[in-house]
Amino acid sequence: MIDYIKGSVAEINPTEVVIDCGGVGYSMLISLQTYEAIKDLKEAKVYIHHHLREDDEEFFGFATKDERQIFRLLISVSGIGVGSARMMLSAMSTEEIQDAILSENIAKIKSVKGIGAKSAQRVILELKDKIVKGEGSVSGSLPVSGANDNAEQAGTALVLLGFSKPNVHKAVNAILAKNPGASVEDIIKDALKIL
Repeated sequence: MIDYIKGSVAEINPTEVVIDCGGVGYSMLISLQTYEAIKDLKEAKVYIHHHLREDDEEFFGFATKDERQIFRLLISVSGIGVGSARMMLSAMSTEEIQDAILSENIAKIKSVKGIGAKSAQRVILELKDKIVKGEGSVSGSLPVSGANDNAEQAGTALVLLGFSKPNVHKAVNAILAKNPGASVEDIIKDALKIL
């Protein structure tokens, strides 16, 4: 499976980019969000979602892993296809989509062309819990106050163990408040007692 393609930007327009990687031009469909992020770059790293159907094969490109993750969450919702998900990512930023889902803002989601009231409700219903658990964000480091490498490593390990980012954030901050110089192992052990 292809995770990303890195190379020179051979062609770009608001809906498509061609990345030249080792003499091969990879054509990818993109959102306006990705277009804005890479339009002025000579070299770009574009994260890939490979969409395969019986009669068609497409690459969708994203400037960040978070945008790709939101795209994948959106297309997991019944009735939201790749076109509608790309339209949502063109109309709103990744953060705006997450905020609209978390605040149950049906009007904002419905304002995207091709998304009706029922589809907007379904997006909120099916994705709210996933976003609360941190599934909509993969690349952002944990927002730990007074963050150090130990806290970040421990926080990442706890998230990988299945704990939600907000709960991990609270637990790690509580541990660091008592013991700012705690080792990764100590933070994880203490956090497991709290979580």
